Amino acid sequence: MSEPDPNEKIDATFRNGSLTAAGIILGFSLNFISVWVSNPNDWSRIDILPMLFLTVGIAVQVKVFADLLARNSLIAANYDRSRRLFLIGLGIVAAGMGIALVNDILGLGRMRMLG
Repeated sequence: MSEPDPNEKIDATFRNGSLTAAGIILGFSLNFISVWVSNPNDWSRIDILPMLFLTVGIAVQVKVFADLLARNSLIAANYDRSRRLFLIGLGIVAAGMGIALVNDILGLGRMRMLG
């Protein structure tokens, strides 16, 4: 097995599809946090943990989105790094949503997800 070429490039069309998918998922993440934050219920300390996860995960997604817009994202190594980082950011956001949901189910927080 040979070493990958550090200057190997991906097709711009392939990158554009990934950019679109990342943008849509980032939009869903931003919409979730927007709806959750605009909830009229009072905040409690337990709500800080999921908010921290959501904020960090969305920040990672925004950074990856910016990286995918850069010209050097057509280099395969840069694209692969951005893809891995995006999946990490997505996992962090999912963990934040999961924590918020568990808090809601257990009645720990005042910020209700389920109404």
